[in-house]
Amino acid sequence: MRVLFVGDVVGKPGRQAVAALVPAIRAERGIDLAIVNGENAAGGSGLTGEIAAELREAGADVVTNGNHVWDQRIFLKEIDALDFCVRPLNLPPGNPGRGWTITKGALVANAIGRVFMADQDDPFRALDGLLDELGERAPSVRILDWHAEATSEKLAMGWHLDGRFSAVLGSHTHVPTADARILPQGTALVADTGMVGPRDSVLGIDPKVIVARYLDHLPRRFEVATGVVQFNSVVVDVDDATGRARSIERLDREWAP
Repeated sequence: MRVLFVGDVVGKPGRQAVAALVPAIRAERGIDLAIVNGENAAGGSGLTGEIAAELREAGADVVTNGNHVWDQRIFLKEIDALDFCVRPLNLPPGNPGRGWTITKGALVANAIGRVFMADQDDPFRALDGLLDELGERAPSVRILDWHAEATSEKLAMGWHLDGRFSAVLGSHTHVPTADARILPQGTALVADTGMVGPRDSVLGIDPKVIVARYLDHLPRRFEVATGVVQFNSVVVDVDDATGRARSIERLDREWAP
């Protein structure tokens, strides 16, 4: 199975780039499963049902989330009806939605880190619990969108799941890392995939807004930047029978609206 994992989509420019590039990449690379992180797809913060459907129409088989999952409050009422959308598995009990799905013969899970982020349930034990819960029902191909801040926590999760997940793919920081590798027991790992958002920005947001906040510390509304969009993703080739990753490679492009 060949898996495309697309980094955090930022606002309308990011959505447009996904629509423009993902179908072509699926055809070019023979992609069997496309996963897109959509937690910043609605105006740069959060997700809605309508925008999730837009991402699916653009070629995403699964849309994952992160710490901004509930920034658009309407999504609290929408996510339960979206079987292709997952939110972090280790949010406290009572949160709507689910933290994993099985589609196209693969388990796709989403978890959120705790270091330098809001304190959530333990993601390490949550993923152990998921594998225990699924048991023999879990397919061999298992992909985790690991949405976390600290590189150390991200890499630790990869080692924790080595041989039990096919790929542990980092998201959240919007900054692509150059550490994609296969761990000894066959798990593909990258600390951060990056983003799909305006290149000339601060993590997808207009630099003027962010610089001003650093200068005077006054609150300002974030505005998604414009211009050329950077498209960051990784492609993972997985042995269907064993669930071991054969390869992981970065796939980075630029798209001009």
